[in-house]
Amino acid sequence: MSSIAQAAELPRWRTPLVVVLAGCLIGLIAFGPRSALGQFLTPLSFANGWGRDVFSLAVAIQNLLWGVGQPLAGGIADRYGVVRVLSVGAILYALGLALMAYATTPAMLHLTAGVLIGFGLSGCSFTLVIGAFGKLVPEAWRSLAFGAGTAAGSLGQFLFSPLARGLIDAFGWQSALVAFAAVMLLVLPLSLVLATREDRSATPESQRQSLAQALTEAFAHRSYLLLVLGFFTCGFQLAFVTVHLPAYLVDRGLSADAGAWTIGLIGLCNIFGSFTSGWLGSRVPKRFILSVIYALRTLAVVALISLPMTFASALAFGAAMGFLWLSTVPPTSGLVAVMFGTRWLAMLFGFAFFSHQVGGFLGVWLGGVLYERTGSYEVVWWLSVFFGVASALINLPIVEKPVPRAALARA
Repeated sequence: MSSIAQAAELPRWRTPLVVVLAGCLIGLIAFGPRSALGQFLTPLSFANGWGRDVFSLAVAIQNLLWGVGQPLAGGIADRYGVVRVLSVGAILYALGLALMAYATTPAMLHLTAGVLIGFGLSGCSFTLVIGAFGKLVPEAWRSLAFGAGTAAGSLGQFLFSPLARGLIDAFGWQSALVAFAAVMLLVLPLSLVLATREDRSATPESQRQSLAQALTEAFAHRSYLLLVLGFFTCGFQLAFVTVHLPAYLVDRGLSADAGAWTIGLIGLCNIFGSFTSGWLGSRVPKRFILSVIYALRTLAVVALISLPMTFASALAFGAAMGFLWLSTVPPTSGLVAVMFGTRWLAMLFGFAFFSHQVGGFLGVWLGGVLYERTGSYEVVWWLSVFFGVASALINLPIVEKPVPRAALARA
């Protein structure tokens, strides 16, 4: 069944607008607590007498398992529908947040903040929402819907980072984590709006394509491999900044509030960046959008670490980085849909996201390890610059058209 046909068969109340709004709320709720975890690094580490490397490893495990679980979650959602996957993911995520509040050993922190939240995110993050959008909304809505779903995650970042700071100051870091766990359960009723059946194209070619055939086709496609490699940088930069930027700003003489507001501003500005990226995706070659994003991110990082640090310069970095933050997602997911269609969209985008999360693992982990060994984040910042330049170049040769099978099917 094509995505257009499936959209047409939805109940009247499940209009494309309702579907997009529900998906955006899920993206907001799921991305919010995860993006605010940097606010818990200092109080949790201080309470337990740990170095920053312990918390960093937990979040690094989270990023890696989020990536490992994403293709599996996407494949199950593509095959059997998204509701069960979103619900299980939300429950695991909520358990991880609640139990993280009472972690008293590194192993328990790695299990809760790392394993439970990591696998929870793989089942209920915006990547699953984007896969559902690909099946439920008309093609004319698709690029903008991808941008809206991504922007909603950024709105969650904008709201939850200052909220985390306020809850920590008012009630303590443990109560803040339990409150976030309760909020996560709202994903359960919202997931019902995104209910999908197995998505099959009306053409015989796609009807016969199995999961294994889809994987073989994708990983033999040079442009898909370039896309996956380029997405590594996005994860490296985002995870490192999310977890370590608040502490980095304190190290350079700013208050803890500066980190909270900078991370929040990143989320606010990416609302506009994601919408803009989604809007441009139907008008400008997506590979060019990606190349420009990575190049501009690199310039923003160089400016941050080279110029004098003030509250204003931190906010300027937050605004610039925010506009470029998750704006890579609409063109990346859009390129997957262009090349392979929507039949296995969630799974194939999931593999790209796995590369993203491998980068996230290294960004968070190296940030903590190298800080403990050198007393500085400088090496990781310059690694971020190197990877940014590499990804700006890697995305340029991507061929932005359907694979021959998809082209024949559409013809």
